Amino acid sequence: MIERAMALGREAEGMIRVLATISAEEGRLTRLYLTSEHRQAADLVGRWMTEAGLEVSEDTLGTVRGRLAPLPAMRNAVQRLLIGSHIDTVIDAGAYDGTFGVIAGILATREIIRKHGAMPFGIDVLAFGDEEGSRFPTTLLGSQSVAGRFDPAALQIESSDGVKLADALRLYGKDPDTIAPAAYEPGEAAAYVEVHIEQGPVLEEAGEGLGVVTAIASQGRYSVTVVGEAGHAGTVPMALRRDAFSACAEMALALESLARSHADDFMVGTIGKLNLSPGASNVIPARIVFTVDLRSQSDVRRVEAMNVLRAEFLAIAERRGVSVWIEQTHEAKAEPCDPSLQAGFAAAITAQGGKAIHLPSGAGHDAQSLAALCPIGMLFVRCRGGISHNPAEFTSIRDMGLAVTALIDFIEKFDPAEATRG
Repeated sequence: MIERAMALGREAEGMIRVLATISAEEGRLTRLYLTSEHRQAADLVGRWMTEAGLEVSEDTLGTVRGRLAPLPAMRNAVQRLLIGSHIDTVIDAGAYDGTFGVIAGILATREIIRKHGAMPFGIDVLAFGDEEGSRFPTTLLGSQSVAGRFDPAALQIESSDGVKLADALRLYGKDPDTIAPAAYEPGEAAAYVEVHIEQGPVLEEAGEGLGVVTAIASQGRYSVTVVGEAGHAGTVPMALRRDAFSACAEMALALESLARSHADDFMVGTIGKLNLSPGASNVIPARIVFTVDLRSQSDVRRVEAMNVLRAEFLAIAERRGVSVWIEQTHEAKAEPCDPSLQAGFAAAITAQGGKAIHLPSGAGHDAQSLAALCPIGMLFVRCRGGISHNPAEFTSIRDMGLAVTALIDFIEKFDPAEATRG
């Protein structure tokens, strides 16, 4: 079994390396939604799906789909197992986040075709284009459309370079008025499963290559604008300043303190992006726009914490003589993984000699969107040092191979009726 896993792992590594060459920047990996790099990656993934024996299509939001029909005797059955992840990246990314899940789905389904021809249920492998939200101030657009939850208002949001989503879709060759047909019909999807690197250190600490995800964390993203007053850096006394950046710095510490006080709930808070103006070394900052990312294992605790944080930001602004506006840009509720799908992945792990570690996901995933459509399950794969969203991101050939073989075993034993009952 290990020889088979190693062969599949080497194949996955080779595909990941090829995909990693598709980048908008020399010397680092950056592949954003609805760009020429997204187009190249989608075409390459579509070609791999075709070579694996899948029927390939692409919907309006740019999700590439590889479809395997069920056994001929079951062609009237509508239920399908969905397997997916994403092919977009953060800026200066690692090569494994998202892309390995797509590749694992392609390789596993190819092996199913070689061994069985088909299964009693259909299989769709999905390659989403917008999970990271690195270009537009939203995320999960492709998976939301597949789940029938796409909000048409999102078509008016603008990227950091001032391009509306609707216009970006047109430039990509899509018609924004044809998004609705991307959704699966009610009852069509039996389950959605996703293979993903852990992006954390738990599996490495446990000495195990694979783990079973129990739930995906609740997440809120916010845009915060602080407005003070510009002034000469040498002539305005400290006590008379309305420094937007100093207020922002105090707000950042308030966020850190709040998240630390909820450590028992795995709460984390991050300011990942900040724009400052006027941006001169000898001018007091007049305006700051920054992001807040707040996550928790509980929707209720996250919302309560954000209400506390909002009050603290307002108090800081009042003390410092600045103004502050807080706008929510994204929300994803905590989503539990289906018990039968967890059991299926646990059995697949133990069948190849591993120990099934169960753990929650602090990161958001396309599975959160699909939970509105069908039961969800996730298989985590160990990554070195728990590092992700970083060029140092790494998952071994062995662990990737074990993940693909576990996914094959899961598919072979998957029963749509069990997933539906939960």
